[in-house]
Amino acid sequence: MSLRSFEDVVVGDELPAKTVTLTRGNLVNYAGVSGDPNPIHWSDKVAEWLGDPGAVKEYNVRFTSPVYVEADEAAAIEFNGKIKSLDPESKTAVVAIVAKSEGRKIFGRATATVRLA
Repeated sequence: MSLRSFEDVVVGDELPAKTVTLTRGNLVNYAGVSGDPNPIHWSDKVAEWLGDPGAVKEYNVRFTSPVYVEADEAAAIEFNGKIKSLDPESKTAVVAIVAKSEGRKIFGRATATVRLA
């Protein structure tokens, strides 16, 4: 994987939207594991826009609304993001992250600071 270039990013750029599904089985797995299996920590696909999952320097989120997952159905969560600021000295970007389920925002003040090439 190659890291996204700092020169190719400008404030206001929107990241490609992505929808993921969450099942009851996912929740059971999460509850049964003592660590934090959030995909941001281990999934290359979650970090595919950036090109390197190790380039996430900081991640902050406040959950504002629960996602209800029925026993027989998956819940869809729609993610997108937008470049809020760039630091040319450190070649980092602050990305504002939006997550919605059934049209409701589930994050408040969610940001990630990422390293660019």
